[in-house]
Amino acid sequence: MKSILKTLAVVLTLAFTVVSCSSDNDDNGSAASRDIKYEVTGNFAGQLDATYIEKGGNALNEDINALPWTKEFTADAGTNGVSLNVSGLGGTPGQTITVKIYAGGNVVKELTATANNDGIIVAVVSPYVFPL
Repeated sequence: MKSILKTLAVVLTLAFTVVSCSSDNDDNGSAASRDIKYEVTGNFAGQLDATYIEKGGNALNEDINALPWTKEFTADAGTNGVSLNVSGLGGTPGQTITVKIYAGGNVVKELTATANNDGIIVAVVSPYVFPL
């Protein structure tokens, strides 16, 4: 029972931390926009899969059939933040992808990942939390 409570405490702490954090990027106020664009670019030639938060705050999973890949939407008022994670396999070691999250036309999160020796690539971008 204690391990269940400890696990629950850790999960709740992480959830509250993600929700309560605000973005440090407040460039001219446009970062507060709920107009979101996800973008994946690069030269990775294997299979890619994106997991992202959609406009209503739900997680969706989608195959990326070609690069560049984009997804645009306006987040609902009840959505606290957005995130995008991309992973793939079957690539060549050294191939890359760059994952970006835009809010109001400005890049608010960005990460470049490189395929390992097995041709596997993973880009886990930290969530962007909407300013209050």
